[in-house]
Amino acid sequence: MSSPRTRGYFGIGVEGVSKSANVGALLRTAHAFGAAFCFTVGAGFDARAARAADTSDTASHVPLWRYPSLGEMQLPLGCVLVGIEITEDAAELPSFRHPLNAAYVLGPERSSLSPELLARCKHVVKIPTRFSLNLSVAGALVLYDRLIQHGRFADRPVMAGGGGVAPERVGHGDPFFRRTVPTWMARSNAPDESET
Repeated sequence: MSSPRTRGYFGIGVEGVSKSANVGALLRTAHAFGAAFCFTVGAGFDARAARAADTSDTASHVPLWRYPSLGEMQLPLGCVLVGIEITEDAAELPSFRHPLNAAYVLGPERSSLSPELLARCKHVVKIPTRFSLNLSVAGALVLYDRLIQHGRFADRPVMAGGGGVAPERVGHGDPFFRRTVPTWMARSNAPDESET
């Protein structure tokens, strides 16, 4: 197994979900795709029952925030909220450019994201299917699409099949200082760059 190779970070959560197995499956999927965090908003699920579907025990490895209401929900600075919902003005997932740092949120099984939550979303995306999908399946498709877009993978060949070599990871060298090297960075055997 290998860890996902992507840029930026993401979190995923649910609003008002009541089926614990769906939450557990979504948490396991998020963990597999390398989520930085997971969250629930006003969700009445049983954490013990969710563990039956979350066999990777996500809550032990990924932060899980449980917000009782939307008013208490907070995201990291610079993190863009993206709703996953079937609305008239939603962008179709295959044409959507994922933000570098995003939090994705899905609504309850038999309803939609609340108008208040939709108003907080910078983007809303929909999966172009004939009818709505299971919550955890929809979350998995969005996270896979993000992985393809922000990941470092070989281009797909023109002909059917796999192949190609993934681009090499770009490394970062030592910092370059135009004037002086800070004392905490100075090396005893290297000349000071300010003297050159």
